[in-house]
Amino acid sequence: MTDLAQSLSVSASGMTAQSARLRHISENIANADTPGYHRKLVSFDPEKVDGHTTGDVKVGPVQLDKSPLKQIYDPGNPLSDSTGHYAGSNVDMIVEVADAKEAQRSYQANLNMFEQARQMQTSLLDLLRR
Repeated sequence: MTDLAQSLSVSASGMTAQSARLRHISENIANADTPGYHRKLVSFDPEKVDGHTTGDVKVGPVQLDKSPLKQIYDPGNPLSDSTGHYAGSNVDMIVEVADAKEAQRSYQANLNMFEQARQMQTSLLDLLRR
């Protein structure tokens, strides 16, 4: 594979991985008030072919955050125990917004790299046609 084609592949895999990360962040935000909800964490793994890394990245298995759930005091809630508490979620909105910003910036960086490589390929083809 040529270097330009490889750079397109690497940046496209980065955009795919970051879009999956953004999808899970949005699920976390949507379920922030769901009792018993555990925050989802996304990991990235290098893609390997015949034991060698290709430079591409793939989304690893989604894991649940093992941090303790917030205990919310609401004796009138049907989920409350004998002390009047129930388990909320472990989603922290500040962390989720920061993660979303980071993923969006990484996606944009990969998109810029993809566009640069595409423009370089187009310029090379134009030179070869002359």
